[in-house]
Amino acid sequence: MYLNIMAKIYEFKMYLLEFRNDQRGVTAVEYAIIAVAMSAIILVVFKNGDLKQALVDAVTAVKSNIGTANQPGQ
Repeated sequence: MYLNIMAKIYEFKMYLLEFRNDQRGVTAVEYAIIAVAMSAIILVVFKNGDLKQALVDAVTAVKSNIGTANQPGQ
């Protein structure tokens, strides 16, 4: 019984060491921080609405082109 307890303690210790040394999520967190910073910069640069209007105009143009392309007899 004593050996079973010691084995479980050792397994838990190894698990904690592996968890502490795990670097898999670090890159995702770094990319998230960079994405937030880039979003803030883009919002500050295009604060006056020029980008929004350009995107609305582009979507409207694509929508009208798709609508005219789908009309029969053309």
